[in-house]
Amino acid sequence: MMGGLCTVRKILQQLKQYKRETFLCIGLTALEVVMEILMPFVTAIIIDKGLQAGNLSAVYRFGALIVVMSFLSLTFGALAGKNAAGAAAGLSANLREAIYSNIQTFSFSNIDKFSVPGLVTRMTTDITNVQNAFMMSIRVAVRSPLNLIFSFIMCMIISPHLSAMFLIAIAFLIVVIGTIMVVTLKIFSQVFRRYDDLNASVQENVSAIRVVKAFVREDYENVKFSKASKMLYDLSVKAEGLLAFNSPAMMIAVYFCIISVSWFGAQFIVGGSMTTGDLTSLFSYIMSLLMSLMMLSMVVVMISMSLASIRRISEVLSETPDLTDPENPVTEVANGQIDFNHVNFSYKHGSGKNALSDIDLHIKSGETIGVIGGTGSGKSSLVNLICRLYDVDDGSVCVGGVDVRKYDTEVLRNQVSVVLQKNTLFSGSILDNLRWGNPDATDEECIEACKAACADEFIDRMPNGYNTKIERGGANVSGGQKQRLCIARALLKKPKVLILDDSTSAVDTATDASIRAAFAKEIPGTTKIIIAQRVSSVESADRILVLDEGKVNAFDTHENLLKNNTIYQEIYNSQLEGSGDFDQPS
Repeated sequence: MMGGLCTVRKILQQLKQYKRETFLCIGLTALEVVMEILMPFVTAIIIDKGLQAGNLSAVYRFGALIVVMSFLSLTFGALAGKNAAGAAAGLSANLREAIYSNIQTFSFSNIDKFSVPGLVTRMTTDITNVQNAFMMSIRVAVRSPLNLIFSFIMCMIISPHLSAMFLIAIAFLIVVIGTIMVVTLKIFSQVFRRYDDLNASVQENVSAIRVVKAFVREDYENVKFSKASKMLYDLSVKAEGLLAFNSPAMMIAVYFCIISVSWFGAQFIVGGSMTTGDLTSLFSYIMSLLMSLMMLSMVVVMISMSLASIRRISEVLSETPDLTDPENPVTEVANGQIDFNHVNFSYKHGSGKNALSDIDLHIKSGETIGVIGGTGSGKSSLVNLICRLYDVDDGSVCVGGVDVRKYDTEVLRNQVSVVLQKNTLFSGSILDNLRWGNPDATDEECIEACKAACADEFIDRMPNGYNTKIERGGANVSGGQKQRLCIARALLKKPKVLILDDSTSAVDTATDASIRAAFAKEIPGTTKIIIAQRVSSVESADRILVLDEGKVNAFDTHENLLKNNTIYQEIYNSQLEGSGDFDQPS
């Protein structure tokens, strides 16, 4: 229970500048309720002291009062609704911003805990649910309890005996609605997980639509989507079917109260203990009381539905980065020297399944190092540790003679530039994408970087040159062009360490050789680590690291490895025979 309250409190902290609208809404709603509660009371006076007494002046006087009260109630209600909408929309905007900002601080290990569709669902469906629940809470959840309390007080003032009927009806509704709420809450928790599956199916299909069409798998994808949609449909129908029992239960309570009050009220009027006006106003309070109870049940259900969303949002907001900077971080990388000191690393700490085991190697500043090995050998894991995308389990990784955990993360990653295996470009011009590497880079610096990456040759052929617009994800350029642009982007950082994680796999061997030659000429002092599947991409390196199942199998020159290393010989011979890129089986 306390955990749930803390979670809700964390969400409400995002109100920030919208607290004023929230409190205004609550205050105006309270005034609206007061007006509505007083109107049946004034109506009873009109009947008893005006109509039955034949006093037209009293009818006019109190009738005018009802008109004024109605106008005030309408005004208060409209203003409350406006402030509720503003506060709810503001809360959702702040939540989206807070989630987005927190995601930007995540390390790779944090990101691994959440699926991309799950994060998308949290920022869309879940936040929309919270927005609707909050708007209903500050409007209806304030209005209904006040209406309920004031209506019951007025009923007690008019007839304490008849008010007992309401207690029976309320007890009945609490039992029925409470049962429905508990059951539906469990179902709605499953619904949001199904939303993640549905979003995952859509995202996968849209991002890989070309592959789907190439293999004529549209029907298969439609069936897969239909299954996910059907499961979501079934759960939603089940939940909504249970919620539908709210209305019959409400009507039973309403009819019970109306019949009971009519029966006993008529006897009281005949006995002279109640006036006609009192009975008329009592009927108004009955409807107000029971409708308030029904609205309150709807609010409770809505809040119950949103609790699952609140928990999911809170998970992201509460997630703290695994990688943090020290109190007094090192703010300068001396050189490109890299040292792995008996490093052990696993993606799930404490799982016992190491991606890297006892890695002990030392790279001099300015060296060109090739890294080769089969799938799952730990190539990408190795370079991810250099720029501290993950932290080691045991041992240490040093850059420039300093443990990477002692650096300011931004400083380290600016000096250790990585072209990841999955190259990504963003919407905007070529120059916009290049300046991700250095926002202050001049046009001339961008051109020089593109020349070094052999990207200038295709950019010059484009109609708009460096101002050519790149579509989202780089959809309008080839894989090889995308890789070269990403390499140029990394070069603009002017790093002390440049890591290419299989970043030339989509270019031909001639272009690959040109890129490596340009590196040797343009950035001789930069330590270069090249992960590749092709031996031709690494054979000119100063030394080549051969990885096997997360361990160092060999670390030597191309010539020595050809003489002494079995794995390297197999790779070389298989590619020499024309079998294409080698991927050693795990």
